[in-house]
Amino acid sequence: MILIISGTNRPGANALKITEILRSHYAQIGADAEIYSLSEMPQEIFDAGSYAKKPQAWLAVQQRVLDAAGLHIVTPEYNGSFPGILKYFIDMLKFPESFEAKPVAFVGEAAGIWGGIRAVEQLQGVFGYRNAHMLPERVFIPGIAGKLDAAGKLTDESVNDRLKSQAAAFAAYVKRFEA
Repeated sequence: MILIISGTNRPGANALKITEILRSHYAQIGADAEIYSLSEMPQEIFDAGSYAKKPQAWLAVQQRVLDAAGLHIVTPEYNGSFPGILKYFIDMLKFPESFEAKPVAFVGEAAGIWGGIRAVEQLQGVFGYRNAHMLPERVFIPGIAGKLDAAGKLTDESVNDRLKSQAAAFAAYVKRFEA
């Protein structure tokens, strides 16, 4: 199973809309994929004591990450980086096994013209440190607000094609690691 992570907890996030689009692309090729939105993080994880002892509600989240054959991360760019909540999510996961030799793919999206490239490149540094195997094909979506309609569907077919291509490439990449 590929776990598609919406890298923000912002209500109505464009990242979550993109994760839904990716899930539909995975379904079209018969790949098992699920979504995890950071808005689902249990409130108990934000207690300072969680660094030492993870709350029971977090253990199920941790297990989903451990059980995933690959992680497909969709991140917005906030203030020239990825969201702090995404870093906190990463920090709360078991070290080193959560990402050790795990296939990972990235999508960046932003209001600006660079489409989240800074956020993705910074995440690649974090995941590289954690020994993940990163799919070289990244997707960047600039001007995200103008590329989604009110229903959360892409209005830019070239972006949809890139997401479809990336999903197919990542599904094949993950299978190589499962063998």
